[in-house]
Amino acid sequence: MGGGTGLPDKKADLYIIHGWTYTVEPWDTTLKLLKNAGFRIKMLNVPGLTESSQKVFSIDDYVKWANEQIPDGAVALGHSNGGRILLNLCAKKPKKLQHLILLDSAGIYEPSRKKQLVEKIAKIGKPLKKIPLVNKAFHRLTGTTDYSRAPENMKKTLVNMLESDKNLDFSKVTTPVFILWGKKDTTTPPRQATTMYEKLPNAELKFYANWTHAPYISDPEGLARALATLIRRIKK
Repeated sequence: MGGGTGLPDKKADLYIIHGWTYTVEPWDTTLKLLKNAGFRIKMLNVPGLTESSQKVFSIDDYVKWANEQIPDGAVALGHSNGGRILLNLCAKKPKKLQHLILLDSAGIYEPSRKKQLVEKIAKIGKPLKKIPLVNKAFHRLTGTTDYSRAPENMKKTLVNMLESDKNLDFSKVTTPVFILWGKKDTTTPPRQATTMYEKLPNAELKFYANWTHAPYISDPEGLARALATLIRRIKK
């Protein structure tokens, strides 16, 4: 199922921008459950990640791309880096989305911690490169992608993304926001969810005890239930 449903004509119930990953295969269970429940879901392939590109992207490039991919008045979910993209989109175009759902989102600037994260992923990924099966298992367990094997253009893109958080003005995001966060998230830890909630003018926050940074891996059924509940609530 990989990239989700096509839906070229009718607006989807939910548009998803995934995080820093080179495959959306781990999302398959959650997407299938939502589809079976009657929802129209559109997973977007992010340029440079799940869609091939040699370009070095800025946050403005990704905001322009997201604005073109998602119709006005839609409901969109951003996971991790996808959340960062959608937060910036809503800061520039507050009326673009009907609702924004943030799933363990990036966007909070923590200088030393961001640097440590990149270094940590690179360090862990180096030996794993020699063991493909272990590398794949690590990715599935943590929801993070081996930074050390990223193409050079995407390493530079990641730096651009981390730096963009310095300039993200949460006060401009007046879109209604639902923040869903895993208490076991060690990539974007729960304190960032609280900070984000306090900075956003119109937000609700809910923590989930058993979720990691990638709940579509750690609890796909629970994630599907949570999203189904939100979509039904929005559509009322």
